[in-house]
Amino acid sequence: MGEAVEIFYPNGFSKICNGTTKNQPPVDETRQFDSWYEEEIDEDLKWSFALKSVLYKGSSEYQDIALLDTKRFGKVLVIDGKMQSAEVDEFIYHECLIHPALLFHSNPKTVFIMGGGEGSAAREALRHKFIDEVVMCDIDEEVVNFCRRYLTVNRDAFCNKKLNLVINDAKAELEKRTEKFDIIVGDLADPVEGGPCYQLYTKSFYEKILKPKLNENGIFVTQAGPAGIFTHKEVFSSIYHTIRQVFKYVLAYTAHVPSFADTWGWVMASDQPFSIGAEEIDKRLAERVDGELLYLNGSSFLSSATMNKTVYLSLLNETHVYTEENARFIPGHGLGNHL
Repeated sequence: MGEAVEIFYPNGFSKICNGTTKNQPPVDETRQFDSWYEEEIDEDLKWSFALKSVLYKGSSEYQDIALLDTKRFGKVLVIDGKMQSAEVDEFIYHECLIHPALLFHSNPKTVFIMGGGEGSAAREALRHKFIDEVVMCDIDEEVVNFCRRYLTVNRDAFCNKKLNLVINDAKAELEKRTEKFDIIVGDLADPVEGGPCYQLYTKSFYEKILKPKLNENGIFVTQAGPAGIFTHKEVFSSIYHTIRQVFKYVLAYTAHVPSFADTWGWVMASDQPFSIGAEEIDKRLAERVDGELLYLNGSSFLSSATMNKTVYLSLLNETHVYTEENARFIPGHGLGNHL
């Protein structure tokens, strides 16, 4: 019999599984790892990877939190059993989330980030030299404090004088504010059944609360969930279609994120057209952004906005609009599906 393998399940509990079963040959001990993290992608699909150690496991008022040290992806932040970011490839997600909107805007000065408690979205926004203020609004103070302590890559961002950190519900915070913003970013958890975030993907929220807080030429961008050939109909196409009901110009784009085991999607929207090309994007990157990006440039962004035929037709033919009464949820994630 092989040594027991400890598998950490998405609800924060674990159980012991044997490394080998009856009639199987012994496990090659040189390749055996002591423990594995496992995430349920769907009811018939799971994603697991080997752990070096569990650095932290705990719960806040709102969600379960874990920081794992993994063999393949380095330090990994897991919230409510859902991979949020991994040390080795989080730059893909956060560069795609932040930089396109700021680059397509002619002169962005103010940014409001809904969510983003780990600080990576704020870090990328603060790389833009001419930004005056970044407001990061996250509901969970314990997650924010946890990330400030353990995610050392974002410590400079948390200490930046241009960052205004607010602990509040993003919807309530936007409602009460009198000022408007050039860029509003949705760095929210995926819409999961029983979770707190799905209302921030609805038409009424976009139309009545978010859009009125954008300046005249403002841009809204949000993460929009899995966008792979088999997963894009879960929420990506619906989020895209819902935003189209509110804004004149809507652009979907995607990128593969290895630690997510899928292609991921974002949606950018404005009442002003997105009309700059690859050369102008690269020019603005050189003029506005401190340091070199690791993933995005002008050509790669334009390529990311070209969907394959299957996804393109799904976006074109989608009819579902997010409402509080008629939402779509990502399967296999979140406390509501596991407790």
